[in-house]
Amino acid sequence: MSSIYQHFRPEEKEFIDQVLEWKREAAEMYAPKLTDFLDPREQEIVQSIVGEQGDTTAFFFGGTDRSERKRAYICPGYFTPSEKDFDTVLYEVNYPDKFVSVTHPQVLGSLMGLGLKRGKFGDILTDGKRVQFLAAAEVGRYIELNFNQIGKTKITLSEKDGQEAIVPEEDWKELAATVSSLRLDAILSAFAKQSRHKVQAAIKGGLVKVNWKQQENPAFECKEGDMLSMRGAGRAKLIAVEGKTKKEKWRIILGMVK
Repeated sequence: MSSIYQHFRPEEKEFIDQVLEWKREAAEMYAPKLTDFLDPREQEIVQSIVGEQGDTTAFFFGGTDRSERKRAYICPGYFTPSEKDFDTVLYEVNYPDKFVSVTHPQVLGSLMGLGLKRGKFGDILTDGKRVQFLAAAEVGRYIELNFNQIGKTKITLSEKDGQEAIVPEEDWKELAATVSSLRLDAILSAFAKQSRHKVQAAIKGGLVKVNWKQQENPAFECKEGDMLSMRGAGRAKLIAVEGKTKKEKWRIILGMVK
């Protein structure tokens, strides 16, 4: 069992234990498990653990083909769920867009203000004007009754078919950089084009996430595949670590989206 943990970071142990229990229940009790919405790193862990043996299988769905946050359906290997089994609902936020604008952080903040945990919501989709979000169907009625304001703006909700989901456009580009170490502050400094001192302040101030989890340690060691984000600077993925230069600096490739 301990060999499983060596493939992951220590701080992921609690989630790994939960996944192992879901896998056990699906295999021994033939009881499918539908999870909350998981971020891509959590999905990767579920796929890695559940996919190790053929007695259980994990499927993922987040409402749309391009969803980032998805629910997992862990079940015996002989079963294949339908989209309905994932129990997701797509809402469109109706607001006076001629007079006010509504941003992703405002929508998320207002949803979290309902007292529900983040796992009950999937992606928040916007094209700059229209706004939609995915939610777990089991909290749909509660959301419909209580989500009627974003900031000071009154809103209403309308349920949409999955085919009507907004497809967000993300413009990724690659950046080759040389950094003194693989520490979080060093890589973010290269990505955000800000001083180490400024980046360290942002990290300690809770403005930085690694793999969708807040990370307040500037010395955190980054690995290939890590997704980084800093408020105000956008997101970056550490695509590759290409080795060291003659001056003992690391050559890296970042994928960036703003």
